Amino acid sequence: MLVYLLRRLVNVVVMLVIVSMVTFGIFFMVPKITGSDPALLYAGRETNKTAIEGIRKKMGLDKPLTTQYGLFVKGIVVGRDYDTGAEITHCPAPCFGYSFKNEQPVWEDLKQRVPVTLSLAAGASVLWLIGGVATGVISALRRRTLLDRVTMITALAGVSLPIYFTGLVCSAVFVYSLEWLQVSDYAPFTDDPAAWFNSMLLPWITLAFLFAATYARLTRATMLEILGEDYIRTARAKGLREQVVIRKHALRSTLTPIITVFGLDLGALLGGAVLTESTFNLPGLGKAAVDAINSGDLPVIMGVTIIAAFFVVMANLIVDLLYAVVDPRVRLT
Repeated sequence: MLVYLLRRLVNVVVMLVIVSMVTFGIFFMVPKITGSDPALLYAGRETNKTAIEGIRKKMGLDKPLTTQYGLFVKGIVVGRDYDTGAEITHCPAPCFGYSFKNEQPVWEDLKQRVPVTLSLAAGASVLWLIGGVATGVISALRRRTLLDRVTMITALAGVSLPIYFTGLVCSAVFVYSLEWLQVSDYAPFTDDPAAWFNSMLLPWITLAFLFAATYARLTRATMLEILGEDYIRTARAKGLREQVVIRKHALRSTLTPIITVFGLDLGALLGGAVLTESTFNLPGLGKAAVDAINSGDLPVIMGVTIIAAFFVVMANLIVDLLYAVVDPRVRLT
């Protein structure tokens, strides 16, 4: 088990290095190849040559690309010093540079947005995992019944409809028609837990409906396949109760693909649920990425990209470890 864990940790480090190289290449090397000046992107259009040269020296853009990449990685790991000649500005780790828009450290803004995205992803994932898997199992056990057809049609609708349309429908039904929920701005959990829960409930339901539909269809298909396996028929022939057969044999085998998809989905959402956060105006990482793209704030885009990649890689690591728990044969691979 220890060797298996060490191999996966090495893979995580390698993937993060590759992601950092690709991200650095996109945001620093490509502008030079296309003939644009990264220093001009930092300075903006209304500036002079003296200011551009100062920015180029401060950001280290006058150094070789290998040195620039080393400084880039150093800033993320241990922090970085920006020397203008007149003063030295220290950017603590993880340093993703300074925003074009407000000239503040990117991480200072993103770390305030991370809890919003974590709240959205965690709450929605619990809803869609429980609802989707339960619906899929029930639908598989009641195959070709009216319940099965209704749940699969609903799941198909959930997969097909875009999140912004589903959000508007949920608002119309739960807020304005039934008046079960209220629309409110995001409130931090530490300030007011009740207001936080109220502001997140509708986004949770909307996002969970989209993913629960996918998980219901996947669970149903996998469960039907497993119920036809020989070891399931053998378990039933031994006289085991149907509940034991489903819970200890069929359901456990069904969890393997569910774990795979769940890890990827959760990791991607932790990097920013762009459409959901934009629809409900949640100040998370996805909303930060959209705002940065609209304003051309490259350091913020780069910071969100690296954070998203980190969450995806870590989610894959957790999935690999869960594989070893669910299926001990995986430890030997």
